[in-house]
Amino acid sequence: MRKVTYSMNVSLDGYIADASGDIDWSDPDEEVFAHFTDELRQTGVHLLGRPLYETMLYWETAEQDESLGAAELEWAALWKALPKVVFSRTLSTVQGTNTRLASGTLAEEIERLRAEPGDGDIAIGGATLAAEAAAHDLIDEYRPMVHPVLLGGGTPYFPRQERRVNLELVESRTFGRNVVLLRHRVTRGE
Repeated sequence: MRKVTYSMNVSLDGYIADASGDIDWSDPDEEVFAHFTDELRQTGVHLLGRPLYETMLYWETAEQDESLGAAELEWAALWKALPKVVFSRTLSTVQGTNTRLASGTLAEEIERLRAEPGDGDIAIGGATLAAEAAAHDLIDEYRPMVHPVLLGGGTPYFPRQERRVNLELVESRTFGRNVVLLRHRVTRGE
């Protein structure tokens, strides 16, 4: 069965964006960017909330940006080819290659995608969408890319819910600028 993963940059105190919504503190160096490209290669479909979808629209036409290097152009090509499902209460249409609006609830979409033949993880992007998936116990792996910065507030990576989730460390890797990947598998009934 395909895994559901949640991978984003996160501050040491647990936020994906600061109180103003800025993410400039998480600009990846070449090594971290290469990791995210490798992770994208292992993804079969990406589920996005509306805010992240709107941010990621840039990558649909990134090949037109002459300032991008080979690594960014490769990432853009992978992203553009990747099937994407957008969850929104306000959008009636979406743009982008291989992009569609969700036709059901998050749980229904994940159940359907897990049942379909295909390779690659089901990646979740965006803290609000990830919080909903976590509330329904749909996330199989958490992959925070922890940056050495304290934001003091903002959008939390982990949902603030009164429930316990047991995790097993699968991988720990330190990158340049002291960024650390902590990949954990959810342990259910083990």
